[in-house]
Amino acid sequence: FGIHALLIMTVTLSPATATAQSEEDATGEVFYPPLWDLAPEKLMDFPSKNNKIIINGWNYRDRLGVYKNLLNSSAKYFTAFGSQNSGNILWGLPLQHGWQFRTGRLADPSHVTSCGYEGEDLLCVSVRSWWSCMNYYLSVIPFLGAVEAGLFGQLQYEIEILPPEERRDDFCYSVAGCRSRIPKLMDDWKACFEVNNFTFFFPYPANSSFKLDHALHLVWKAHVASIAYALPKFQDSLKYFSDPEANFSEDWADAVDFIAATHLTTDLLTIHKFQAFLPQRMLVEGDVPPSISDFSPQQNRVLLSMSTLHKANQLTGGLLLKLWQKVMSTEAGRKMGQKLMEYLTSS
Repeated sequence: FGIHALLIMTVTLSPATATAQSEEDATGEVFYPPLWDLAPEKLMDFPSKNNKIIINGWNYRDRLGVYKNLLNSSAKYFTAFGSQNSGNILWGLPLQHGWQFRTGRLADPSHVTSCGYEGEDLLCVSVRSWWSCMNYYLSVIPFLGAVEAGLFGQLQYEIEILPPEERRDDFCYSVAGCRSRIPKLMDDWKACFEVNNFTFFFPYPANSSFKLDHALHLVWKAHVASIAYALPKFQDSLKYFSDPEANFSEDWADAVDFIAATHLTTDLLTIHKFQAFLPQRMLVEGDVPPSISDFSPQQNRVLLSMSTLHKANQLTGGLLLKLWQKVMSTEAGRKMGQKLMEYLTSS
């Protein structure tokens, strides 16, 4: 039942829709996250004070800057996989964050503040948003792992992340602080950015997909670990959402485990196309897939399939995910899983 739901989720893209999506891309559709050009290009583009580089982890532009620096510093390892760094497997992270920003998921869902809504607060990332808090562990923590791994070389200044106004104890703000509080998670992200690992994976421009698969394994492993750590910590933040949005949030977190097992390629083009089938706004009371009128049939079916998959996994006590992971544990199994996922992104 659950596997059937996953198959449905991966075949919702009809040939006609795929052609339309391809034509839009051919006419110059924007691939990058909103305001990407405004994000800091280099670490020294962030403000500095007292020999420290200061990054506001609760500002959308600064989080984009964290991602841009990760992509720029790792670009040389992905030259064989696409022009202009498009084949870099780190693109999945900023594209997901851009979708969160574009759909209003980073704004204050309690509406107690104007964070994320208007004027100077438009770029504010609210600590009351479940999506914002979860993303902290998929932006700041990977970045600090990369700093510790030496991806940026020997830095003259320390890195300091500014804390939010609330829930300060739920986050860490420096390499040393995060190493002390979440050592296993830091190890997982550090492994993704070890220069020795990059050199092993991509020693030659035309290296095989086999080593790309290993790199994807490390990135997905760390990604899933971040979600697993943060999910119980921010469960209480779901109270600010409508029931449909809260349910979708949990469905999405569960679906990532299934997607991760396939080692889905997280480059620019793949994730850009995949995101066309995610909801373009927050869900509200009365939204019941597959009958949400302002969503496409594909978006409705993806939402319904994610919900079905999550319920089936819960009913089996997680056995469904374990079976899926076992099938995906071989290269042949992952190729099958990736082929299924390609139905969402093929043109």
